[in-house]
Amino acid sequence: MKILLVEDDDRTSNYIASGLHSSGHTVDILKDGRDALGIGLREPYDVAIVDRMLPGLDGLALVKSLRAAGGKIPILFLTSLGGVEDRVAGLEAGADDYLVKPFAFSELTARVSALGRRPPMSGEKTHLQVADLELDLVRRVAKRQGKVIDLLPREFALLEILMRNEGRILTKHMLLERIWNFNFDPQSTVVETHVSRLRSKIDKPFEVSLLHTTRNTGYSLHVPR
Repeated sequence: MKILLVEDDDRTSNYIASGLHSSGHTVDILKDGRDALGIGLREPYDVAIVDRMLPGLDGLALVKSLRAAGGKIPILFLTSLGGVEDRVAGLEAGADDYLVKPFAFSELTARVSALGRRPPMSGEKTHLQVADLELDLVRRVAKRQGKVIDLLPREFALLEILMRNEGRILTKHMLLERIWNFNFDPQSTVVETHVSRLRSKIDKPFEVSLLHTTRNTGYSLHVPR
């Protein structure tokens, strides 16, 4: 994979880049958030690893700007800011995963691989469909009524798990564990935020709503009766 590493500490960036190179990845290192914004929008990276504390443009502002400009690169925050509020802020800014320093390199590579656009494992369905909504897991393309829907990586993952569980209500806790691999404070709005974004893309432009909220319970995807 081609990876963008945005880290201003030379020792940390060299350590990460060396390990990723050994795993067969190509790594570009940048220290400044503004530089990263420009190249992140121009170059086709598979994954970006971003520190929160950066010169020029801090990590949160960088990710928000990338998303606002339409950038869809999967983003992993790698930072020493490990509080629940810090993690929630990072994910709500548009990041797809969050890893706290110090970290085990094996966990970093596992998370990078999970964010990379790999085809599903052998034996899994590669095409999901609910009514006129389709999800191609190999090409990573979502369509409704034949129209392509642009989804960010976590939106895609959320839609996939909902489609695989068509008609079944998935709780907020289940979605947090399966998609973000975190146990957040119950007051976190990460799930609600992503559900709202997903609904605006797969339902609002169309006549029939497929994504449903069951109050105080969870979310499900199905054709209304």
